[in-house]
Amino acid sequence: MEYVYAALILNETDAEINEENLTDVLEAAGVDVEESRVKALVAALEDVDIDEAVEQAAAVPAATGGAAGGAGGEAEAADEGGDDEAEEADADEGGDDDDDEDDEASGEGLGELFG
Repeated sequence: MEYVYAALILNETDAEINEENLTDVLEAAGVDVEESRVKALVAALEDVDIDEAVEQAAAVPAATGGAAGGAGGEAEAADEGGDDEAEEADADEGGDDDDDEDDEASGEGLGELFG
């Protein structure tokens, strides 16, 4: 991911995205640079208008009403964690549902969404 961030930094500063500049940014950030990954990224971004790609990516969450992958990620998490929640409910028998809501509100369980 740091390779992409380095390319975004170069783009933001209007510097040319080439192997030398990308390597310089990565080394300045303390990244152990892999030359093959640098070459692959430079080649992949050769015909890409990064500003346009960023605008399109930024527009996607607004159009869907949530964060990128939000609806799909929640559905996957529900599919994966649904059985566990049912087992927990059986184990609690008469437990408070408020505890589950508090956990969700405080951000616990977000690890399931991001793997």
